[in-house]
Amino acid sequence: MGTFEEIWDIVRRIPPGKVATYGQIARLTGRPRGARLVGWAMAACPAANGVPCHRVVDRSGGTKKAFDAHMPGGQRFLLEAEGVLFRPDGTVDMDCCLWRPE
Repeated sequence: MGTFEEIWDIVRRIPPGKVATYGQIARLTGRPRGARLVGWAMAACPAANGVPCHRVVDRSGGTKKAFDAHMPGGQRFLLEAEGVLFRPDGTVDMDCCLWRPE
């Protein structure tokens, strides 16, 4: 299995209403220093492959401007529609929304 496919498979497991960080996904692939690779996989993800890329945020719970290229505020909009809570500073409330895989 290729690296991007492995990353996409993990992202598909993030349930609605939860988020994961780039670093968390990297660790789950066995690449603890591979957060940037996860970012590249998210950027290269074809829209039609069912990967909920909007559920991946930075370590502080921040959304990415690059995600919003086609729809400003799109990542936040999609996350809020799933019940993800945001703090007043605009970051995801990681205390309640961080995905903790079993």
